[in-house]
Amino acid sequence: MDTLLAKSLSKSMSYKAYRELVGQLADEQSTTGDEKTEINIQQTKLNYSRMKRWDKKIKLSGKTAKRIRSFREKVTWLVIAESWCPDSAHVIPVLNAIADLSNTIDLRLVLRDENPELMDAFLTYGKRAIPKLIMIDDLSGEVLNTFGPRPSEASYYVNRFISENGKLTPEFKADLQHWYNNNKGQNIIEDITRMLCETTPSFCQ
Repeated sequence: MDTLLAKSLSKSMSYKAYRELVGQLADEQSTTGDEKTEINIQQTKLNYSRMKRWDKKIKLSGKTAKRIRSFREKVTWLVIAESWCPDSAHVIPVLNAIADLSNTIDLRLVLRDENPELMDAFLTYGKRAIPKLIMIDDLSGEVLNTFGPRPSEASYYVNRFISENGKLTPEFKADLQHWYNNNKGQNIIEDITRMLCETTPSFCQ
């Protein structure tokens, strides 16, 4: 396995540990990352509430759940995140719900600002966008695929808005949160299922 990946994995945490960390920071009026701003602190509190809600509400169809359970390749999903990131709060609980259905998918998380070399190796359009999922083959240590920072539909809306307006506005960011709430994680589930198919064609047969 690549030395950088191995080093990052050695510092990684489970989803349970990550959620507990976010909850602890929310109670302490703090946040992860290098920028301990009031905005990031308040966002961490909000994100903890979002994660708890999604952990209770995320649902996969019976057909999709059966397919996920049939995935046999042993892989690690190493996810780069921060407690203050709104997209992370929506995406990571869905990833956890998917991984929980499989005996061969191990979900691990690391913090972006504590792992700058890893983040810089997996930029999105040259930016340190999170969350970023790195799918690693446990046998070979090879990176099989990546996902993030947003599901495909949300990425389309974001990229189109930036193209037309230059940057995201507070109003658009609020609309994006409504999109996540209305979509209920289904686009993430679709994208991840597609990623598993691309990585392991036999999974889709």
